[in-house]
Amino acid sequence: MPKAAHWYALAGLIVGLDQLSKWIVLENIRLGEVLYVAPFFNWVLTFNPGAAFSFLADQPGWQRWFFSVLAVGISGWIAVMLRQHPQQKLLSLALALVMGGALGNVIDRIRFGAVVDFIQWHVAGYFWPAFNIADSAITVGAVLLVFEQLTATGRKSPGGTAGKKTEEKNP
Repeated sequence: MPKAAHWYALAGLIVGLDQLSKWIVLENIRLGEVLYVAPFFNWVLTFNPGAAFSFLADQPGWQRWFFSVLAVGISGWIAVMLRQHPQQKLLSLALALVMGGALGNVIDRIRFGAVVDFIQWHVAGYFWPAFNIADSAITVGAVLLVFEQLTATGRKSPGGTAGKKTEEKNP
């Protein structure tokens, strides 16, 4: 049976891979440079001071600390959830991915005041906003979390009847 420590280690692995990939990009790509990889994929170096899709990127800087505190708070809540439910593999996998991604981006916000993004997908002249490994982990974790919630069965509801058939008794 998995323990919370296993899920924390997975989150730590995500943080490590994210930071390693960003270090490689920072050492090898100049800001604004575009390296062609495939007809639908480029390497780029951008700094995103906002959230997903550059949400709030045009603000004067308060968002750096807001998103950092938010991510640390959510990661703390996730740590508690992982301790309470380590045996629920899909839930724990989803939460560990979100936690690792969130903490990977917090490191960037503290170091650079923005998140380092470098993966750029495009098709027919339309470009997806650049992203990174942490963003990918958060996205996959969120999708798995939704899937886990939609497919969960047999959990107790507050009334204790979830997943059970109930019969009405006629007086």
